Formats: sequence, structure tokens, C-alpha cells
Amino acid sequence: MITDPTIHPKIQHFGLTTGNLDAMLDWYHKVLGMTVNHRSEVPAEAHGRVPFSASAFISNDDVHHRIAIFEVPDIEDDQDRYRHKRVQHVAFEYESLEDLLGTYARLKALGILPIMAADQGVQTAIYYLDPDQNTVEINVNSYGNEWTGTEYIRTAPPKWVMFDPDKMVAALEDGQSAWAVHEEALAGRFPPSTPPNPAAFL
Repeated sequence: MITDPTIHPKIQHFGLTTGNLDAMLDWYHKVLGMTVNHRSEVPAEAHGRVPFSASAFISNDDVHHRIAIFEVPDIEDDQDRYRHKRVQHVAFEYESLEDLLGTYARLKALGILPIMAADQGVQTAIYYLDPDQNTVEINVNSYGNEWTGTEYIRTAPPKWVMFDPDKMVAALEDGQSAWAVHEEALAGRFPPSTPPNPAAFL
């Protein structure tokens, strides 16, 4: 039935273009557990008639695809991307601080390091760059539920306190609760060992 009220659809997936499909699929599999639900190559006879040479549709849950990636021949890196309009970042949420920091530790062991980590009051977030320099955020809601998080962000002043994930991991392993670790981070007690470069995020 056609209705006048505004319908509120959920975000389902986003699309990316790349010059190296294999590297992107490998990174998203390692970082977010994405698996390829469909991959296809454009037949040689169709080259020139479609703007891409291959595509893949990947997901890490029961939705058929959360990311669509299209390989484009001769695509160029945008060396001045931070001055251009674009999607600034995408984010994926974990259920607990332990899951978030466990992912950080797993990725560090694979040599995949973040560009920045910040406690923002409403959430704890860690930021990475994929092989094409797209910013990917992984986070956890500090309050454990969306209603409280929404009330916080509506009423509290913005916060952005950088932290060292290794120090936060150590605090959890020492037996501090997730909430206590969040409060310590927000108070600036886990400062980064080296100053982060905020420009890498923007």
C-alpha cells in the first residue's frame, strides 16, 4: 500500500570502486570477517561496454551483501582526497569492549594497525585504512544500548579523547570492568604512546 508517512529504511550496504579487488577482499575478510557471496568477472567481449571488469558482493552476517566492490581498470588514486567531497568513513559496531579490543589485538598480530583510537563518550572507536585508504571505524556503544547512547549524544558536549589501545587492553586484562576502562580512557589515562595524526582521519 502506498502511504504518505515517511518510512525509515535501515542502511543495508555500501559500494566501493577499486583497482585491486583481491587485496580489498582479503582485507575485509581479515578485519571484519566478510565472506564473498558472489564474485564475477566481466567477459572479455563486454569490456568497454560496462565501467568495471569484476565485482564482488560480501557480507559478515545473514544479509546477502553488506559491501559491493567493483574493480575498475586503470582507476587512479586520489592524491588530494582529503580536500574532496567523499564518504568520510563507514563504521561497524561490536557488542562489547572485550570484542572490540580483542579484534584490535587480533589485527595487530596480523600487522594491521589502526590510524587512531578515541573514546568519544557515547562510544569507543578504533579507525583503520583499507588498501584503498578508505577509513573504516570499529566501535562499541559505551552504554550497551542504543536508547541511552542516543540520549547521551543529544545532551552531552562532544568528546574526543585519544587513547592507546594496548593500554586499554592491559587494563581489561588486569581485571578492570569495561565501564571502568571507558571512564579511565575518557579521563585521558591511556594516552597514545605517539601522537596520532588527525589529518589521516579527516
